[in-house]
Amino acid sequence: MKRIAIAERRLIFSEKGNFERKPLLIRIYAPQPVDPHSVRWRPDADTSSCVVEFDGIPDANLGETYGADSIQALQLAVDIEPILKHLSKRYDFYFPNGEGYFDE
Repeated sequence: MKRIAIAERRLIFSEKGNFERKPLLIRIYAPQPVDPHSVRWRPDADTSSCVVEFDGIPDANLGETYGADSIQALQLAVDIEPILKHLSKRYDFYFPNGEGYFDE
């Protein structure tokens, strides 16, 4: 089954202490039913997953986010703020216009 990106966020990032900025594209893919043969647990009929991709930071890809149904899988997948906060220990993030992502 082909994955379809349904939402994207474009950011710029740099490693702490390094001023070279690189593009980051965060993609959320459409929820899909979980194939019972692809997991080590028994999913319910409505169990779904969404793939979240951080294109630009290789060690940040999350893989699949699972939910009881497609709405919960999507809801959990789009909550990228905690992930970016965690990654901000190692990286600085910026909007494409150069403004800091976490600036208050």
